[in-house]
Amino acid sequence: MTRPFLTKNLRFFLTAPSPCPYLPGRRERKVFTALDGLDAGSLHDALTNSGFRRSQNIAYRPSCEACDACISARVPVEQFTFNRRWRKIMLRNADLTRSLKPAQATEEQFRLLRRYLSSRHADGGMAEMTFHDYAAMVEETAVHTHIVEYRYSDGPDRGQLAAAALVDALGDGLSMVYSYFSPEDRRRSLGVYTILDHIQQARAAGFSYLYLGYWIPGSEKMHYKSEFRPLELLLGGEWRPYEPVTF
Repeated sequence: MTRPFLTKNLRFFLTAPSPCPYLPGRRERKVFTALDGLDAGSLHDALTNSGFRRSQNIAYRPSCEACDACISARVPVEQFTFNRRWRKIMLRNADLTRSLKPAQATEEQFRLLRRYLSSRHADGGMAEMTFHDYAAMVEETAVHTHIVEYRYSDGPDRGQLAAAALVDALGDGLSMVYSYFSPEDRRRSLGVYTILDHIQQARAAGFSYLYLGYWIPGSEKMHYKSEFRPLELLLGGEWRPYEPVTF
């Protein structure tokens, strides 16, 4: 059940509390609004810069009682340095071929997604996703969205899909909506690779940022995002450099 409230010209809604999928014992709520009309792109840009994320034709952000653990994170791509670890991962995946696809769901993508979810997120909210659900996630969009596919170019898996990412193009950057990959191929660090490759894509396209979604201190599932430094976090309504606490 939701209840609406009005702010300026946008109509927002607030979800009822539900169990938090990231921090045990906590409850989550989300505030959301529709992304539609001729100004959907500029609205999406403004909301993303204010900490919202997109899901189909909805923009949402956490609005939890007594909890503000979810923090929007983005990488300033021009400042990002490929250290030794990142270079090794890029080299390890140099044989993959990348192709840009329209936001259209395929059975091949869905099969890979199902393998990924069964291995990595079997108890998550997407675990029971059907192809119809996946098609809605990919195709129901009022903004500039595409899919990046990564395929094996050599060996016994040649031509097969190794990873894919659903990505929005914003005015100042790329926003990674959702990515998934072959869970059996652990040697390649495919999840990390897709982020590194999108940092390169954003930089090559002249964008300033790669938006990674929410980073949640204390959540093991989200820890990896804090490793892509320099990182900027949305704190107190302002984007600020991430400064890890050391002891």
